[in-house]
Amino acid sequence: MQDQLVRAMTADGQIKAVAVTGRDLVERARTIHTLLPVATAALGRTLLASSMMGDMLKSDQASLTLQLKGGGPLGTVLAVSDSQGNVRGYVQNPHVALMEKERGKLDVGSAVGTDGSLTVIKDLGMKEPYVGTIGLFSGEIADDIAMYFVESEQIPTACALGVLIGTDQSVTAAGGYLIQLLPGADESMISKVEAGIHRVGSVSPALERGLDAEGLLREVLSDFELEILETHPISYRCYCSEERVTRALISMGKEELASMIAEQGEAELTCQFCDKVYHYTKEQLEALLHSMS
Repeated sequence: MQDQLVRAMTADGQIKAVAVTGRDLVERARTIHTLLPVATAALGRTLLASSMMGDMLKSDQASLTLQLKGGGPLGTVLAVSDSQGNVRGYVQNPHVALMEKERGKLDVGSAVGTDGSLTVIKDLGMKEPYVGTIGLFSGEIADDIAMYFVESEQIPTACALGVLIGTDQSVTAAGGYLIQLLPGADESMISKVEAGIHRVGSVSPALERGLDAEGLLREVLSDFELEILETHPISYRCYCSEERVTRALISMGKEELASMIAEQGEAELTCQFCDKVYHYTKEQLEALLHSMS
């Protein structure tokens, strides 16, 4: 099943929805960061959520960052999406030992923790980005995303996310959906959406039985006439480059760069999103320092 994002709206214009499938992109994140299962599940859910939220942005150059700091053993979980839903991310502590609520069910909530916050940063290319923060509700991520929309943007929202991990620790399925009520939606709409969510159940089993992103939405919103607005592929995509890393070195300032040359003689910088290593010799650093003068 190809990683994809689907946007839809009910024919009456009262509900908008987006869904993703992302097995390959979550598996790529697992491989890059050598994640153990609970970290795979947590980062995978965060990547999927940021993909759907990033795709909601209007500007082509916009990006969305989703950051969870819950005080749990995973530390910071962070994902960044462009406006097409392509994502990258990392977990501060990727090698946390197996944590389960019960046999076969990962305890993502405890691994993330609830003693902290969820922060959403929307960079729309303006002078200042929009930053919204709420206290973590469950650490399970989907519930926290729904709560963010209710508290920060006053949009009634349902969110479900799932990452299914095989016995060999690889990702076998991943996906999720966001359903939002638009102004004017009445109580009967909420009841129908809740009934659909209950009927479909958890995302992981639904994906396991073969549903794709559109299939998820059609099953959850089967009581409504659904119009598919857009379907397009998504992927794990890092935008790092030698030019960007060089700019980061320059931003350190002349004194700090000179100190690095004196103490280390060279520099090796690793991208936190894709683990690519950029090596700078002493001569390259000295040339960079000279250009700054």
